[in-house]
Amino acid sequence: MSQGYEATGAAAEHPLDTPDTTISVRETFGIDVDMEVPAFSQGSEHVPVADPTYRFDRDTTLAILAGFAHNRRVMIQGYHGTGKSTHIEQVASRLNWPCVRVNLDSHISRIDLIGKDAIVLRDGKQITEFREGILPWALKRPVAMVFDEYDAGRPDVMFVIQRVLEVDGKLTLLDQNKVIHPHSHFRLFATSNTVGLGDTTGLYHGTQQINQAQMDRWSIVATLNYLSVADETNIVAAKVPAFDNAEGRQKIEAMVALANLTRQGFVSGDISTVMSPRTVITLAENTKIFGDVSYAFRVTFLNRCDEVERPILAEYYQRCFGEELPEEAINVMVR
Repeated sequence: MSQGYEATGAAAEHPLDTPDTTISVRETFGIDVDMEVPAFSQGSEHVPVADPTYRFDRDTTLAILAGFAHNRRVMIQGYHGTGKSTHIEQVASRLNWPCVRVNLDSHISRIDLIGKDAIVLRDGKQITEFREGILPWALKRPVAMVFDEYDAGRPDVMFVIQRVLEVDGKLTLLDQNKVIHPHSHFRLFATSNTVGLGDTTGLYHGTQQINQAQMDRWSIVATLNYLSVADETNIVAAKVPAFDNAEGRQKIEAMVALANLTRQGFVSGDISTVMSPRTVITLAENTKIFGDVSYAFRVTFLNRCDEVERPILAEYYQRCFGEELPEEAINVMVR
């Protein structure tokens, strides 16, 4: 990871070092508040691509905007599939603010974040030089850094992050006898399935408790839930225009109702796989391709679910669409 950002660092520089304009939250996000947020008039390759059909959640959007405008450390908590990271990216896209996501899975180490010595060829000679990791790279630039799956990070990684959670948090590179001061427009965000108390529901294996002294440093914690049926229906209709009519919307509403049943079943522990809004869009797209919602559901979602749970999902489907799935689709045994 660090080498990838090192290699692209020169090309990835933002053309502006500081925001040079402001945007109205009311005009840009449709939220009725008198709030202006700094923004860049130019983009760069690290600015996320804007999705014009994206629907912003009011409370989550305000929390993220406060992070950008006032340099607050913002954590977005919620079930997977609610679009936590995408929400941050879509806000950043409207601000033309570079945004870099790092998934804190078990493979991300302290070296990935901080950097390491590497042997390079310079003027025909092998020399050792320090290659900085993604954290020093981002700290020195007007970049919004997003730590995904924050509650799954390794302890050694979490203590590295703790150093920069303060607003003026400096990063000390002991090996380099160097102190990195954060750029005035460096911003830090995180997403998590829990709020640092560990997995109390049994739904998210691999998550762990987070040092409460570290949780204290997150000045804003927002919770993002799944969309309302109306909002999710509008999004799918915008993404798949072929269904943007009375008959098509009725079919989309059934798909969203099916997705909501999987979410309720997931929360209650009945099933282990959930239909995200992205899955619903894919289901609509595949229904358009095959002209058969039953077959589209099987190849989009059912076939990647546990065989033991397929009868439950078949019942969900029957309740929403009023038809049974083929018996062979439910009782398939993979050997």
